[in-house]
Amino acid sequence: MALELRPNCECCDRDLPPESPDAMICSFECTYCADCAAGTLSGICPNCGGELVRRPIRPAAKLVNNPASTKRVLKAEGCMPVRAA
Repeated sequence: MALELRPNCECCDRDLPPESPDAMICSFECTYCADCAAGTLSGICPNCGGELVRRPIRPAAKLVNNPASTKRVLKAEGCMPVRAA
């Protein structure tokens, strides 16, 4: 199964097209822009506590048969940093 390549940052709703080098994901594909990931979230997914890493860019030719998701996910309350236990 291919990555969903979600279209936006869950924190600030910034557009993150499939070719964006600024998209960051966790192992569950929660998606954030590089600014929110590095700043607000300090590299940790607020949903699962996992590491946020750069999302790979799918070659444009492969998007024809494996398109990016169009479903936007946005936290209505915004993002809060994960607090250490």
